[in-house]
Amino acid sequence: MKTTCLVLAAAGLALMAAGVSLGEEPPNPKIDYSGFRTLAKRLDRVRQERRLSEDEFLRAAEKPGVVVLDARSRDKYEQIHIKGAVHLAFTDFTEEALAKIIPAKDTKVLIYCNNNFTGERANFADKRAPVALNIPTFINLHAYGYTNVYELGPLLDVKTTKIPFAGKSVK
Repeated sequence: MKTTCLVLAAAGLALMAAGVSLGEEPPNPKIDYSGFRTLAKRLDRVRQERRLSEDEFLRAAEKPGVVVLDARSRDKYEQIHIKGAVHLAFTDFTEEALAKIIPAKDTKVLIYCNNNFTGERANFADKRAPVALNIPTFINLHAYGYTNVYELGPLLDVKTTKIPFAGKSVK
């Protein structure tokens, strides 16, 4: 216990010597949590207005030039995904990678995630609601300049939804 306290005190002194107060983020120009919070707050109303019903999602997906984006892992995408969806794992989002699959920033992009589907738990595993993949995907696409992003809103059963699927586990 005494050693732990000394280590923590030394770490605190080292941060203070580096110009970082306790409770503040260490300086890193590539990480901007405050900017993320500001962007998320600014997009709150936009996101609420762009959540689509099952029928709205289907109609939008049929239009020419619309991109349905699956940001889950490659493995889950290969097992089952919305028919016609393109894949780019959220962890691989970069300016260059996004530009390869969505060249124009004004392209209509439809997104969905694990938490939109039930009845296929192995490939659409539930995430905790505050960290459902739709949320950071929507925010990140906007951060990269994509302004025409829409999200599937409801929770749908894979076995009864009108949305068609493709992939290895689709019968």
